[in-house]
Amino acid sequence: MRAWRVTRPGPIGSAAPLWFGEEPVPVPGAGELLVRVLCCGVCRTDLHVVEGDLPVHRRGVTPGHEVVAEVVSVPDGYGGAAVGDRVGIPWLRQTCGVCRYCLRGAENLCPRSGYTGWDADGGYAEFATVPAGYALPLPAGYSDEELAPLLCAGVIGYHALVRAELPENGVLGIYGFGGSAHLTAQIALARGARVHVMTRDPAARELASALGAASVQGAADAPPEPLDSAILFAPVGELVLPAMAALDAGGTLAIAGIHLTDIPALNYQRHLFRERQIRSVTSNTRAQAREFLTLAQRYPLRVSAHRYPLERADRALLDLSLGRFDGAAVLVP
Repeated sequence: MRAWRVTRPGPIGSAAPLWFGEEPVPVPGAGELLVRVLCCGVCRTDLHVVEGDLPVHRRGVTPGHEVVAEVVSVPDGYGGAAVGDRVGIPWLRQTCGVCRYCLRGAENLCPRSGYTGWDADGGYAEFATVPAGYALPLPAGYSDEELAPLLCAGVIGYHALVRAELPENGVLGIYGFGGSAHLTAQIALARGARVHVMTRDPAARELASALGAASVQGAADAPPEPLDSAILFAPVGELVLPAMAALDAGGTLAIAGIHLTDIPALNYQRHLFRERQIRSVTSNTRAQAREFLTLAQRYPLRVSAHRYPLERADRALLDLSLGRFDGAAVLVP
């Protein structure tokens, strides 16, 4: 099979952090499915793995964790998806199941958790494996390319929306408007929120307006009204300050990225007083992923997906880093 590997983590525009070539088809371990990759979304977390913003967990790892795939083989005694079924492979790949976090329903905080495309090979390849209990059922009505961004961009955006505690018919601010934000905005709008988008990218501004945002302005500009909740999708710590300043009393900012540049000093009176708060976001649980995918069935989402052939994964990552497309990129073998 053909596959990509991260050989020398570094800037995507520099000397070849990635290698592409022929690899053996992976052999599934105990309790794992073998799948044929139909497509794989290109997530900013993949860029962080490739560029070394995230520490190396597995040398030569194959990135990719927004995987739509066809089941090729299943483990003995498995009662879930059958050969030929379509399943999703998300970021969260394994948890211990016995720690205090797993037992209280917060498996995303498990200290022994593992992740697709970081701890184990992911979907920038023609075949992959996944522990059977972590493969996700997929909603009907979407193409493979439309489904791929739902498996991380959609799921983690929904988790961030939950963490932001948006009240019913509330006002939401979104900072950065890429693959995750454009899906999260649609869920919020479907539930009656007013959404204000702050982003520097002209194409993203056009997409936000087309999806129904109440206003669209520059990345650090003030929205036209106080925010009940805000989500920071851009990995830019400097944007925490204008986002916090835009919150109404009791408002919450959720930071949705796995990586963020340093946050400048906060001023207590301007940014935190009157019970405003900041929350980070760490992966998601399988239950929450299934909850989001059920919502995606209920509220048909417009997915902005830009198709790249598998052999152009390096170009897709470069275009992502430079903001050359709105929405999300998807690799198709």
